[in-house]
Amino acid sequence: MRGGTLRRLISEGVSPWLNGFHRGFLQSRRLAALTAQDGVRGAAAQPALLAAALSVDTAYHPQLDRLARDGVGVGEALRALQVQDVRRACDDLGRTYEASGRHEGHVSMDLDPRLAHDVDATVAEAASLVVAVARPNALVKIPATPEGLTAIRDCVGRGIGVHATEVYTAGRYREVVEAYCGGLEIARGAGRSLHAIASLASAPVHRIDTECDARLAELGTSAARGLRGETALALARLMYQEYDEQLGSTRWRRLAAAGARPQRLLWTVDGPHTADQAGYAARLVGWHTALALPLRALLAADRWETPRGDSLSGRQRDARRVLDEFERTGLRFEAVAGRLAAHGEKRSVRSWEALRGTVGTQLRLRAGR
Repeated sequence: MRGGTLRRLISEGVSPWLNGFHRGFLQSRRLAALTAQDGVRGAAAQPALLAAALSVDTAYHPQLDRLARDGVGVGEALRALQVQDVRRACDDLGRTYEASGRHEGHVSMDLDPRLAHDVDATVAEAASLVVAVARPNALVKIPATPEGLTAIRDCVGRGIGVHATEVYTAGRYREVVEAYCGGLEIARGAGRSLHAIASLASAPVHRIDTECDARLAELGTSAARGLRGETALALARLMYQEYDEQLGSTRWRRLAAAGARPQRLLWTVDGPHTADQAGYAARLVGWHTALALPLRALLAADRWETPRGDSLSGRQRDARRVLDEFERTGLRFEAVAGRLAAHGEKRSVRSWEALRGTVGTQLRLRAGR
């Protein structure tokens, strides 16, 4: 493994994930190599990366030619492209999935974000996509909007694995846990195997720090400068406390006795590679968590700061101190989190619409040949 850093991270209970992939990357067996040689244990699809790749990655051309020749519409073509990529990624992680007792090796895939406030449409889309992919290690992404929480519960109740996204506060994470447990109870009542249901809840830590640091920089005070780079870590520590408390609850013990597995916390880092992205590998260390990084950050693992043990457990007092000091500057973390959630939703819709536009353009180019 790269400099032993990923090995150390895994030994601390943190699973490295790849955040984003495309067809050429998969066909060159690079994900398989990252899995076998570097210990990558999961992958998340990214619509923006797919949109960029469609214009330059020749690996998509044969399928696009077939879709254009058959007169397939944009929505159906997008689904076909997405399904083929996710299947390949699931297959590349299949050995990890089986060797880990189906605890690792998952691939999360996107639903149409325009459905985020429609529970029935989200659940129907999730069920349809899972059937199309037909891989047991595939998860559907559902944003943790108020309607999304209900959709998470209903999907889990149907036995569909869920990656809950856009979690910006410990309170919202608590609601995600509630939705997951509620779904497990529905599944148990329907006679489903709880052991087969996997779930993650993710917080976009790099986005949180970027937004909070920008607000602190605008204040320009020494107190504000002292808090830069601390808010995402504080949030992660509070979320990890919620995770611990969930595992000790009577409700969870009953579900675990029926075969349920804990919902894993996933810290996500996205956007263009920057030098500070890999720093989260040393700062966010806790048992049974995962960290999703862009490819370039993973490939730089030999230059990472070495993880130095659990940084999340028993640090809730420090976390509350950071958020209290953040509030004393005059900023309101809940308000910043609300803006981040709103921006995240708009960003997802824009990315999806751009992806649809790119698919449409590619189909028209090929139909006209």
